[in-house]
Amino acid sequence: MVMSIPDERGYYGAFGGRFVPETIIPALEELTEAYAEFKSQASFQAELAHLHQTYTGRPTPLSHAARLSAHLGGAQIYLKREDLAHSGAHKINNALGQALMAQKMGKRRIIAETGAGQHGVATATACALLGLECVVYMGSVDMARQQPNVFRMRLLGAEVRPVESGSRTLKDAINEAMRDWVTNVNTTFYLLGSALGPHPYPLVVRDFQAIIGQEARQQILERIGQLPDLCIACVGGGSNAIGLFHAFREDENVQLIGVEAGGLGIESGKHAARFADDRRARPGVLHGTRSFILQDDYGQVLETHSISAGLDYPSVGPEHAYLRSLGRTEYTYATDEAALEAFQMLCEFEGIIPALESAHAVAEAIRRAPTLSKEAVLLLNLSGRGDKDLDTVLKALEQRRA
Repeated sequence: MVMSIPDERGYYGAFGGRFVPETIIPALEELTEAYAEFKSQASFQAELAHLHQTYTGRPTPLSHAARLSAHLGGAQIYLKREDLAHSGAHKINNALGQALMAQKMGKRRIIAETGAGQHGVATATACALLGLECVVYMGSVDMARQQPNVFRMRLLGAEVRPVESGSRTLKDAINEAMRDWVTNVNTTFYLLGSALGPHPYPLVVRDFQAIIGQEARQQILERIGQLPDLCIACVGGGSNAIGLFHAFREDENVQLIGVEAGGLGIESGKHAARFADDRRARPGVLHGTRSFILQDDYGQVLETHSISAGLDYPSVGPEHAYLRSLGRTEYTYATDEAALEAFQMLCEFEGIIPALESAHAVAEAIRRAPTLSKEAVLLLNLSGRGDKDLDTVLKALEQRRA
């Protein structure tokens, strides 16, 4: 299956594109041209690779979750350990790549949005390394539940601006970052954190995150001499998942599974499962791109819910919508409860504390593994570590016991 996408207009089939004010078009054109140049520039790629090796800590290892696999009694589970990348998640792959581009383009002021805080931390980290000014927009609800990451960003020299509008979560942080960009487009580089937004951002983010799948593919072939039967990753905007999936996109025997946030259940309406909710989700435009969006009968974007701040987003990256339309990728969901149970199980069986985002993927692995043979191989992208979520998990477990 050939997927040389997007097309020159930034479309992935019926999804993607560029739906933004005219004032932003020159900046997007500038970014598109710069990215095409840097992508083919050997010196840029060598510099980024050197930073990943000496600063990010790549390649991240591939860990066999032997005890968890034995406990579940089915497929062998392998974890791609993005939690071990510098700053604690896969977000540094894209943040470092875009920040290096911005520096070479002469853009000294960087703005970003963040939900769970990991993209904000990664952006602040990259800006500190490269000597760039950094402003991060974050919903006040997310700031309250992700205080450790707020503190980390400020320690790294970033200005964290709370967003009080709307649901005060990731969607609203993106809104404010885009308003800033429109106002300061000549001097500011918008370092978008997920595989969404107007073209070329879904392409740029995917390519910087594709290192996840490239490494994992090589590592698992070296380790066991075969490709995995399944690849599983959580999907908010979709950057860690598309980063894993991209290397396996033409391997038709490898099943690709994205896991959305099921929140309190689909029927409750309190979730962020864009593909699972047939009543509330349909194609539309949000934050400059066409994809699936949770919306009411009048086209108003609905508020979402997830125990995980990083998955709490009403839309999804356009390439994920495209892959689903092709039937190449399956999308399912895990509820808050399932993610909590998976969080605890990975801690207890493997000594690994996952991010709550990643725990959604772990929940799907726990559900699937027992249905497969012991010869089957399941590759799971552990997108981040869970230090940031300990307070949220503690409160949730206390409520469960009450």
